[in-house]
Amino acid sequence: MRVGIAGASGYSGAELLRLVAAHPAFEPAIVTSREFAGRAVKDVYPNLPFDLTYTELDVNALAGLDVVFLALPHGASMTIGAQLAESGTRVVDFSADFRLDDPALYPQWFGKEHAAPSWLGKWIYGLPELHRDEIAGAALVANPGCYPTAALLALTPLLANGLVEPNGIVVSAASGVSGAGRGLNAGAHFSHVDGNVKAYGFPGHKHTPEIEQELSRLGGDDVRITFIPHLVPMTRGLLATCVATLAADSSRAAMSAAAHARYDDEPFVRVLDDAFPETAYLAGSNGAHVSYAVDERTSRVIAVTAIDNLGKGAAGQAIQNANIMLGLPETSGLLAGGLYP
Repeated sequence: MRVGIAGASGYSGAELLRLVAAHPAFEPAIVTSREFAGRAVKDVYPNLPFDLTYTELDVNALAGLDVVFLALPHGASMTIGAQLAESGTRVVDFSADFRLDDPALYPQWFGKEHAAPSWLGKWIYGLPELHRDEIAGAALVANPGCYPTAALLALTPLLANGLVEPNGIVVSAASGVSGAGRGLNAGAHFSHVDGNVKAYGFPGHKHTPEIEQELSRLGGDDVRITFIPHLVPMTRGLLATCVATLAADSSRAAMSAAAHARYDDEPFVRVLDDAFPETAYLAGSNGAHVSYAVDERTSRVIAVTAIDNLGKGAAGQAIQNANIMLGLPETSGLLAGGLYP
């Protein structure tokens, strides 16, 4: 199957190219980059020794492929995604441009009106552990953000089974600097990141409405959360610590049972009963580890997820979605475990 990657020179796009090139059913046919058009991929990323050359983005050329991945910044996929959708091309979009159903949320959270509002609600939210049946056979999938992926995996068994109160949920999450992308900015320079941890982007981080939308679907209520992301001095990895109030008849045993029932048959999610997740074990993989603890003194539950922000949080999950869309084995090209140590 011939695959196109728009934005293949960013960190998520390059990780996707690495996975696509090793996929048994995929052939990387077109890889685009505005910055590096005309340059060989192996000259930009020496770890990717492929005979491919970056090109300018041409929607018409992409429309002839079996599946297209849009690894573009937020806002850049609105028009391109709509054009590809109109052509009938299968698309997995990495940005938030088609994740939200309500067009009114885009000016509120992204500072601009949506360029193709008629397409909102027509893209499937691509978290397979929640929407696998809808993804199967779909042509348009909005790949979730890295923070929402981790938070939703932790909280889904709890909300879906009424084990926590839907209000007052706090998501505190930390990501490595690759989550900020390849572009240069002062906050991502080595001299600033090394030996430093900082919170950022609150109370209006762009991933907030995405998490709330999916939790509201699960809980049947208009869920509102407090979300605080942090930047930590490592390249890959994301850890989400979610705190919620226990429902009256809830217990840790009930939570563990709900999580195992939800995830034991999932190929990439593992429930840890006797340890909290750690990012180091998941680097380079599409895996996710979740764990639960109860603070009896405060009647709160602590739900923790670890993922690789470029793996299950971006490129790995995009491959997982494409496999499901195309009727391929869901684990194709994704069976490698984490790079540890």
